[in-house]
Amino acid sequence: MSRLPSPAADVLAAVGRQRASLRRTDHRPFPLAPGPWVMGQTWIDLLFAHWPVPEETLRRAVPTGIPIDTFDGSAWIGITPFEVVAAHPRAVPPLPWLSRFPELNVRTYTTIGGRPGIWFFSLDAARALTAAAARATYRVPYRHARMEIARTPAGVEYRSRSRGAPAGLRATFAPQGPAAYAVRGTLEYFLTERYCLYTLDRRGRLRRADIHHPPWPLQPAHAELAENTMTEPFGIQLPEQEPLLHYSARQDVLVWPLGTAAQSQVPSTPSA
Repeated sequence: MSRLPSPAADVLAAVGRQRASLRRTDHRPFPLAPGPWVMGQTWIDLLFAHWPVPEETLRRAVPTGIPIDTFDGSAWIGITPFEVVAAHPRAVPPLPWLSRFPELNVRTYTTIGGRPGIWFFSLDAARALTAAAARATYRVPYRHARMEIARTPAGVEYRSRSRGAPAGLRATFAPQGPAAYAVRGTLEYFLTERYCLYTLDRRGRLRRADIHHPPWPLQPAHAELAENTMTEPFGIQLPEQEPLLHYSARQDVLVWPLGTAAQSQVPSTPSA
C-alpha cells in the first residue's frame, strides 16, 4: 500500500509530481487539453472494481444522447474507492483538512468526438464543502457522505454511507502482485486509460472536463465487499459474479476547467 503523504514535505512532493506529469503525454489517447489546468490532486490506495453488464441495464440511467462504450459486447460499471491528498487549485497550496478526504465513484464509459471518457453516476466525498463546490463547478453528481479509511495488515478498510441516497460500501482490499501498465486494446486499458469526464449542464448541453496523469500502474487485487449498495439508487443490479479487480497505489492528476464538447446538446433526462 502507498505511503501516506501527511508531512508537509510529502505534500509538496505530491504537488511537484502533479506538475511533473505534464512531461509525458505520448500515452494519451487524444491530445493534451489547451489552456492551463486549474486543479491538482493525488489519489492513493485506489481500487477499481468492475462488473460487465448488458448495455440496456445502464441505458435506463444514462441520458439517451450519451453513447455507452462496450468491450466484447458488454458495457461495464465501475466502483472506485480511494483517498484524495494534496488537492488544491492551481494558484493555492493544499490546505490542511480540505486537501485530503476519501472519495468513492460509480461510473461507466463513453466516447464522444473520438475522446474516450467517463460518465459518472455518483461521486461521494467526505468533505461537504468539496462536494458542493465540485457539483456547482463541474456539474457532476457529487454527494456528501460519512466515510472512513483504515489501513491494517489485511489491507485498506473502506467505509462509506451517502448522506443523500441509500448507498453504502464496506470493503477491505489489498494489492496482489506487481504493478504493470495496461496495454492498448486490452480490457484493462479500456477501463482505466480515460482522460476526460462528460456531464450535462442545466440546459442539457454536453460538457467535458479534461484530466491528465501518467499511465495507470495497475496491480491485481483482492477485495472483500461486505456491503455494496452503490448502484441501487440508479436501479442497476450488479451480476452475481465476482468483479474484476485492480489496485493502484498512487496517481498524480491535473484537471482542466469544464468546457464544451463535440456534441452541442443531448437530452437531459434518462430514457425510460
